[in-house]
Amino acid sequence: MIIDSHAHVVLPTERQIEMMDLSGIDKTILFSTLVHPEKSESYEEFIQEMDILNQILNNEINPIEARLRALEEVKDAVIKYPDRFIGFGLVPLSSSSEELNHWIEMIVKDHKMKGLGEFTLGTGQIKLLEPVFQAASNYSSFPIWVHTFHPLNLNDIQELFSLTRKYPNVPVIYGHLGGTHWLQTIALIKETRNAYLDISAFYTTYALSLAIKELPEKTLFSSDFPYGDPFLNKLAVERHASSDEVIQRVLGGNIVNLLNI
Repeated sequence: MIIDSHAHVVLPTERQIEMMDLSGIDKTILFSTLVHPEKSESYEEFIQEMDILNQILNNEINPIEARLRALEEVKDAVIKYPDRFIGFGLVPLSSSSEELNHWIEMIVKDHKMKGLGEFTLGTGQIKLLEPVFQAASNYSSFPIWVHTFHPLNLNDIQELFSLTRKYPNVPVIYGHLGGTHWLQTIALIKETRNAYLDISAFYTTYALSLAIKELPEKTLFSSDFPYGDPFLNKLAVERHASSDEVIQRVLGGNIVNLLNI
């Protein structure tokens, strides 16, 4: 089974299913989004959506109502196409401990989601994740997915690894392969039992090939659709993996084992 382990909701959902079929993707792990650039009808509308996205990536905006609507989009897609989608849910980082536990209980019990994320933080904000780690540690193998490309720097990524090691029963997926810090990220994941590597938006094919070679059981195929192309990323994995066994692990086996699906 080929599983795209990181993509965002695209509307209408049938368009996303069509892309999956054309790309040879059996299942997709869906993440919420506050922007829908695929709906833009002009250059100006697209730029407006990208401006909002940049604010989100820097954790400058976090509207609760919009987060709830985005979470409902994931839930609706999973309910409509349970054989094609699995959901991850996002929680507001500014919540109290009681509110945070309520959000996670809703994500797990009501929405039947398999993990938390995508968390996007500005530089110097990694400490905001610790309450999420504490709450996730109450569940069995409930992964946290963190965006580790820009605007995070190497110090931020190293701080995230310290947090990951502090909570060894919480799997942590390092999104986008650490961005420009891919070499250091790969080295740190090799030393961290509960850390995993997402390949979407890989900075260079050297990063992809080294990740697959050094971490064949921890590297997760993904596209970050609609910002990346699942077909091209699948092709890249097939090109750079050393064997059919490794291809099968990266394209689906690893995420199946991680999520127990």
